[in-house]
Amino acid sequence: MPRVKYTSSDVDLMARLMRAEAVGEGKQGMLYVGNVVVNRAKADCLDFKDLRTISEVIYQVQGGNYSFEAVQKGNLFYNRARSAERRLAKKNLRFWRDHPAKYSLWYFNPEGQCPSSWYGQPFTGQFKNHCYYEPQAGTCASVYGG
Repeated sequence: MPRVKYTSSDVDLMARLMRAEAVGEGKQGMLYVGNVVVNRAKADCLDFKDLRTISEVIYQVQGGNYSFEAVQKGNLFYNRARSAERRLAKKNLRFWRDHPAKYSLWYFNPEGQCPSSWYGQPFTGQFKNHCYYEPQAGTCASVYGG
């Protein structure tokens, strides 16, 4: 059973986002970005209470901007999905999750070191250029489920 319900177009959309956000970090980096997308669709808390589909997660607008920079800036996001990234997206949607993004709802690429918290959320680890953050303890139980 997949972690979230998805369609073929969700797989394409997620594959495009994973590539656009983390192609320079290889397959592992793209899988971590995929973890965050799926976690947001599973999370029934914080800024993600009304997001249930992959499309809603990827096209979420916060503070007048898309939540994911790649959607806002275009670049690789608006290219067709490739089979390699589609396979990675399916892997995330079906089962794959791992530290440091296993329970993360946020990531970003800072200019320097990863801060110990980001908007009050604890740092869980870093992979290449991205820092990952999961919700504070007791604030988002739904992200820790299957």
